Amino acid sequence: MEVVLGVVVAAVAAVLIRSIRIIGQAEVIVVERLGAFNRVARSGLNILIPLIERPKSIDVRYFESDVTGLKKIVSSTTTRIDLREQVLNFPSQPVITKDNVTIDIDAVMYYRVADPQKATYSVQNLPYALETLTRTTLRNIVGDIELDQTLASRDMINKKMREVIEEASIGWGVDVTRVELQSIEPPRDIQQSMELQMRAERERRAAVTNAEASKRAAILESEGQKEAQIRKAEGEKGAAILRAEGLATARLAMADAEAEAVKRIAAALPPGEAATYLLGLKYLDALPQLAQGKGTTVFLPSEATGVLGAIGGIKELLRAAAPRHEVPGGLVPEWPTKGEPK
Repeated sequence: MEVVLGVVVAAVAAVLIRSIRIIGQAEVIVVERLGAFNRVARSGLNILIPLIERPKSIDVRYFESDVTGLKKIVSSTTTRIDLREQVLNFPSQPVITKDNVTIDIDAVMYYRVADPQKATYSVQNLPYALETLTRTTLRNIVGDIELDQTLASRDMINKKMREVIEEASIGWGVDVTRVELQSIEPPRDIQQSMELQMRAERERRAAVTNAEASKRAAILESEGQKEAQIRKAEGEKGAAILRAEGLATARLAMADAEAEAVKRIAAALPPGEAATYLLGLKYLDALPQLAQGKGTTVFLPSEATGVLGAIGGIKELLRAAAPRHEVPGGLVPEWPTKGEPK
């Protein structure tokens, strides 16, 4: 009798212990009463009615690494629903682009359970449903674009995937926060072709850059030569102007000096004799040049002999016109002649 009573007490204690549930922060439990949804048990101490209420089990999927470091997907069940943001990562999948290139794409999804009741009853396996929806959506989006656009439009693909998945999973009580493409791997031959194309493009850009640099250098050199020639011409122009101004000033000064000399000669000579005097000087200046030729005979025009005679007359005129001063023995002219005593 005591044994039976002990067994009953132990069974009751076990049932009571199982009916007490302590739920952690950011976790909930969906409680069913007689197989129907009753409530959502929040964090803290919760007591379930034995044999009448029980927690609802849900499916979960997560990555697990073995001793070799290889990651694999592990599926299990749990009664606790995590309300924190979760990461759903699944292996890469082959996707065919619009230009019939098969590429492997690895995607990752970030989601959060917003309604535990819908996440439990609206879909049978929430992680698997989200994974399958992500795969099909990715195939549909990438199948409409070519390889080059796929490689260059990750943001566009992420945005479209998030919009489609969020619209489809809104009835599952799930809030999809982000969908990202982790890696896109084309086939090996495509990668080699892309590398060759990239190398050729870089070589082309280098050639264009060198050509532009050579062109710019030639332009700068020609502009420099042009500027140097312009400045040289301006310098020569300024120098020529200065030389011309100097010659003009010199000629004006010489002309003024000659005019002043002619005025003084005209003032010193009798009227009408200044021209004869100047003409005689010109003949005298020209005679040495005429005698520099190979011939020894110099022919003078009749006018020249007349001028030379006029020069002798000018000497007499100058002597007559020169003022005289008294010296012992009589008056002598101001300009004594050669051999005459002062």
